[in-house]
Amino acid sequence: MYWEETTPEQNNTVPDDIVDVVFGISCRALPVDHAYALSSAICSELEWFEDEPDAAVHTIHVAASGNGWYRPDNAGQLLHPSRRTKLTLRIPRQRVEDARSLIGKTLDVAGNPLTINNMSEKVLSEITTIFARYIVVEHARSEMEFLNEVMASLQHMGIRPKKMLCGKEASLKLEEGQITTRSLMIADLTFKDSILLQQKGLGSHRWMGCGIFLPHKDVSEIGETMG
Repeated sequence: MYWEETTPEQNNTVPDDIVDVVFGISCRALPVDHAYALSSAICSELEWFEDEPDAAVHTIHVAASGNGWYRPDNAGQLLHPSRRTKLTLRIPRQRVEDARSLIGKTLDVAGNPLTINNMSEKVLSEITTIFARYIVVEHARSEMEFLNEVMASLQHMGIRPKKMLCGKEASLKLEEGQITTRSLMIADLTFKDSILLQQKGLGSHRWMGCGIFLPHKDVSEIGETMG
């Protein structure tokens, strides 16, 4: 963990050159580790997606509920999306209409049909505490080595983080082999740096859901996010 106090900012306007497009979906089940299968299915429908440097796909997250259901941890287990579950792509504004072609398509995600319904558009978040469920671990073996790698990457982008917290390691399957990742929360960024990280991400494999930052509204509630 790395922690340093800061002063909040106010009155900022979120740019809309990079946006999230959010699709309603119909899907009965997905494997917990569906990142590669989902991204491959999207790339087969959107030929430009993998080569678009500012395009990324959010993995589909089914949160634990308050009625006793817990999100499974085993990669081979199944998630059961609800009617409220969404598929989200982060793309440049000029690609929004291109992404609309997904509406009505049924994707094959590791043998599970996923039908894409309506689409809406959402700007990035002004919140300055953000997290990523998956950051690719390049060389680090320990938590501190990972944070040092992250620090170096952020400084290369001109970002000086004040508070960072990483979670446990998780592996994601590829067509051949796998990659090792960790979750990461970065708190109390400047508004400008938060937007930059949401736009550009951090590390490799953004096309399959790694390095994508989401808003985190409460630093104290980190259990499920960072697990």
